[in-house]
Amino acid sequence: MWRKSSRSNTGGNGNCVEVSLAGRSARVRDSKNPAGPTVALPDWQGFLDAVKRGTFGR
Repeated sequence: MWRKSSRSNTGGNGNCVEVSLAGRSARVRDSKNPAGPTVALPDWQGFLDAVKRGTFGR
């Protein structure tokens, strides 16, 4: 099951992120291209923590 971020598409630019959690892994994809590649994230919580710290910029 894919879930779209509640913060996606702010500003109306069509940029949306979807996440699918399954067991101990997470997959992330661009909702404009759902058939495209997904990124497996073995440490989902670590990724979220890095985002909250601003590691990836804006």
